[in-house]
Amino acid sequence: MAIETTPGADRTQPVGGGPGGGAAARPWWMKPAVHTGLIGAVLGYLFGNWLGHMIQSQSPNFAQGLSDSRDWPVVLGYVFGTIGWLAGLGVFNDLGRLLLGKPLPDIEHAPASGLAKYFRYTLDHKVVGIQYLFGMITYFLTGGLFAMAIRTELLSPTYHVLNASQYLMVVGEHSVMMMMMMSSVVLGPFGQYFAPLMIGSKRMAFPRIEALGFWLTPAAYVILLSGIIWGGFPTGWTGYAPLNVQAGPGMDTYALAFGIMGISMILAGFNIIVTYINYRAPGMRWRRLPMFVWSMFTVSFLQVLSVPVLVAGLYIMLMDRTAQTAFYVNQLGGSSYLYENLFWFFGHPEVYIIALPAFGVISQVIPAFSRKPLFGYASMVYATSAIAILSFIVWAHHMYTTGMPVTGQLFFMYATTLIAIPTGVKVFNWVATMWKGSLSFETPMLFAIGFLLMFTLGGFSGLVLALVPIDIQLQDTYYVVAHFHYVMVAAALFSAFAGIYFWLPKWTGRMYDETLGKWHFWLSTIFFNMIFFVQHFLGLAGMPRRVPDYPLQFETWNQISTVGAFGFGLTQLLFLYIVIKTIRSGEKAPEKPWEGADSLEWTHLPTPVPYHSFETPPVIK
Repeated sequence: MAIETTPGADRTQPVGGGPGGGAAARPWWMKPAVHTGLIGAVLGYLFGNWLGHMIQSQSPNFAQGLSDSRDWPVVLGYVFGTIGWLAGLGVFNDLGRLLLGKPLPDIEHAPASGLAKYFRYTLDHKVVGIQYLFGMITYFLTGGLFAMAIRTELLSPTYHVLNASQYLMVVGEHSVMMMMMMSSVVLGPFGQYFAPLMIGSKRMAFPRIEALGFWLTPAAYVILLSGIIWGGFPTGWTGYAPLNVQAGPGMDTYALAFGIMGISMILAGFNIIVTYINYRAPGMRWRRLPMFVWSMFTVSFLQVLSVPVLVAGLYIMLMDRTAQTAFYVNQLGGSSYLYENLFWFFGHPEVYIIALPAFGVISQVIPAFSRKPLFGYASMVYATSAIAILSFIVWAHHMYTTGMPVTGQLFFMYATTLIAIPTGVKVFNWVATMWKGSLSFETPMLFAIGFLLMFTLGGFSGLVLALVPIDIQLQDTYYVVAHFHYVMVAAALFSAFAGIYFWLPKWTGRMYDETLGKWHFWLSTIFFNMIFFVQHFLGLAGMPRRVPDYPLQFETWNQISTVGAFGFGLTQLLFLYIVIKTIRSGEKAPEKPWEGADSLEWTHLPTPVPYHSFETPPVIK
């Protein structure tokens, strides 16, 4: 692949107002940023809460028990609080200019200086990518703390630190927080920062939508955490009816946080699709796209087709809880089964919304450290598309035990086993890429291999659960927990670590400590398997999930799992130290630290990437 650019490309920085920068000299406290967003959020919440009380006082008091007296104030408080948060950040400023007939500022505004740009609404896709990165880390650490609480409670069947309701609250907060974290892996650090660079574009198609998508995620995070104040929610991450209607106001925070995150995903999906279609560099034909770009492009269709179903289902839930519509209430003519189908129509594509970008990251890392082109490029593209299509017809394998007819069980069982074929193609191609390659085992490659082994193990346990007779026995046991974490943690977390170490020099211009990085890998791998491998045995022995108590015979396995959890959690503090150490005092990175890396961000752009990445689009020959 040859790349040509116009010699002496001008890298001027136009002056003009706009998000993240501008010529107006105003004191810091008058510039839209996080502090003004917080003020707007508080004012919006107070207004929405007042409005909710007004509506609640005028609503008839039905004897159906479908809504709490605080639902309207809580829901409207958070809705208007989110609007106030966005307004305080300056998200709606350009819309106001349009309505007033004023010209919009140039998107290519001068960059903001220092750390301040990471706390503001900005249109630079690279800054947004870094914002997503630290948002992802925050969500992961928060969800990890809830995981530590879960494992502490399960350390002993006789000694309790949480009562049953508190335990369910912690389980719900952990599960939803982690799903939001893993979705952020999809949305941001790699897809927003590097994918435009990989196709030779200097920006996303809709920078304002890109920035809006990120700033919705902190709102979702705060709303979800605030659910603790309202007693949490007893449903885990699925939010099943009829519990979702019967639960207290903490359930509102679940629906609103998940719904806001869903809107963010939809916006990101549309933006990525348009960007990849219309903003590719000259000569960057579809068959030349890096596999990571193909993965993000494919997953964007999953987002825009499946996530609206989730958002609609959550909206209906809020209607049941506030307006008492009873869509999910069986005794009033609704159907709790309806919610299950709506949720899992999103829920199973969500697995691949997380997994496919992970596949893309691994498809960049393994060839780079094998010093070989990716084996079977065309088959990898076809396999990615096949996985995306098949993910829409397997959702009901989560509902074998809900009274599904035998014909339905057979269909979803065959469809679920079929999806293993394109996944197996990817695993084969990664192994074939490494075969007889000039391998080097730096930290990104170690995490990629760790991903490959553990994701494959999780895939095999998934095939076991796809079989109806076996699934009926193992449904809602710790075998499902083990399978889910081997797939999802390997997909989201190990691939994220591989990608972060791979691109950290490009982000920061500095090299991380390789010795510490390898310690991080080995400790993470050992403790991860301590946590979840033993849970296969717990599930096979019949231990149910989402319960704070268990028979004494399961104590030893649970103790091993808990020790592993604390070891894994402490190991991630080492990861934070590595990142901070790299930023502050890491050695200067060479222009191309990885010999086998061949995508545009490595072959054309300096390290670190400057503000104006591609002043003139490269020409690919």
